[in-house]
Amino acid sequence: MKIGNHETRLATFAGGCFWCMVKPFDEWPGIESVVAGYTGGHTENPTYAEVGSETTGHYEAVQIAYQPAIFPYERLLDIYWQQIDPTDDGGQFQDRGHSYRTAIFVHDEQQRAQAEASKLELRKSGRFKRPIVTEILNAGTFYPAEDEHQDYYKTHRRNYNLYVEGSGREAFANRSWRGEKDKAALQRRLTELQFKVTQLNEDEPAFENEYWNNAHEGIYADVVNGDALFSTIDQFNSGTGWPSFSKPIEEGIVRKEAEFSGGQVRTILRARLSGSYLGPFIQDVPSGTMPYYRVNSASLRFIPLERLDAEGYGRFAQGFGGKA
Repeated sequence: MKIGNHETRLATFAGGCFWCMVKPFDEWPGIESVVAGYTGGHTENPTYAEVGSETTGHYEAVQIAYQPAIFPYERLLDIYWQQIDPTDDGGQFQDRGHSYRTAIFVHDEQQRAQAEASKLELRKSGRFKRPIVTEILNAGTFYPAEDEHQDYYKTHRRNYNLYVEGSGREAFANRSWRGEKDKAALQRRLTELQFKVTQLNEDEPAFENEYWNNAHEGIYADVVNGDALFSTIDQFNSGTGWPSFSKPIEEGIVRKEAEFSGGQVRTILRARLSGSYLGPFIQDVPSGTMPYYRVNSASLRFIPLERLDAEGYGRFAQGFGGKA
């Protein structure tokens, strides 16, 4: 679903190696571009080698062009914190030195206020025992890095995967953000069925779930974090007994991944930010028909058309002719 034209703004984050900081922000709805580069230093047009030698004062960083009406700055901050170790002032993971330190470079006072509030919330959460040392600095000149460093996770896939695995970055994120305390909190908040589906990859029985034959207009949000995932505009009766959709409400909000289970391989669907299991992507379909998204009702929360505005999803009403 395409949602009109919106103002574009910039956000700039340093989080260690910029190869690792592009993918988490890339290809979300409302994200127009993610550029790797250098900022915060005292020389013009630095090179990768110069920045790495610690002679220019620059940070490796990413600059994001985004549409706040579609993807708010607060959401960017949520993603940012989950990519870094905010207690490390000497670099990030295996990469050491000033150029690999973390910082949020704010472009105006509104971003500063939001960044400060987000940092304070993280500090109060007690998630990290050591002090939060990530700085919040005024944005300055940003120099795009050399072409070979752009979209590195796509252009050098094997090297990127080996680097990320070896760096310890993902292992740290899993411990810090998807550990036992987080699972226990979700288990208290969700129903038993919702937890089994979203966290343990279980599927509900066909025809015995809440939305398989829903006839009302509206959208479906992630039951874990509220992201808008699917719309009844794209829902159809697949005959399987589960809610089925031709596509997500916006590209990039749902990811596909291979799952190996019971000696078989299938493609499963996850909500990209929460990581919730949604269901399988059905590719074995009759000739002349398209693959589709088969989703468990327990992974979703339905918001009727008439409630979209009241619950903060008003921009999606445009897909229904703006008649919320």
